[in-house]
Amino acid sequence: MTTVAARFPQFLSDSEPQFDGADLVREAAGGSRAAFGELYKRYARMVHGILLARVPLADAEDLAQDVFIVAFGKLGGLREPAAFPGWLAAIARNHAVEFHRASRREMYLPRARSSARDDNDSVFVLDTIRALPEAYRETLILRLVEGMTGPEIAAKTGLTPDSVRVNLFRGMKMLRERLAGREAK
Repeated sequence: MTTVAARFPQFLSDSEPQFDGADLVREAAGGSRAAFGELYKRYARMVHGILLARVPLADAEDLAQDVFIVAFGKLGGLREPAAFPGWLAAIARNHAVEFHRASRREMYLPRARSSARDDNDSVFVLDTIRALPEAYRETLILRLVEGMTGPEIAAKTGLTPDSVRVNLFRGMKMLRERLAGREAK
């Protein structure tokens, strides 16, 4: 029997990740575009992943840009710079909710009209991930699509490393089961 630690050593961390961008947040709040640009570089994948877990692929990129525009405008109201990652994640989640409220669209990805099986498989896997419970969906997309590590996901979303590990383990198990069901058909 293989343990979780043996199967996913990349998600293990003995210490809580610390936010190291407080100075950047202060500078950006003071109007520094360079500091905000650095925050963008650090958090763009997280924001995109959060949105991709909730909105159609075609809209995720534009919404990610909107999230950063809103964040830049509201950054001066953020009282605690260390709260930036969670605050930014909340803005992204709220944008996804507003997207669906405004558009009244279903949460699905349009099927690519491609004859290549790999394209259809990718769309199917992304659709399958998006059909999982929200906690697993977001964490899996940040890991599998955006390429973030477990500790990086924890640091940038405000989740504990243990929560990230559990969400990834359970989400991967559910994803494998659903994908295995497809192969059986």
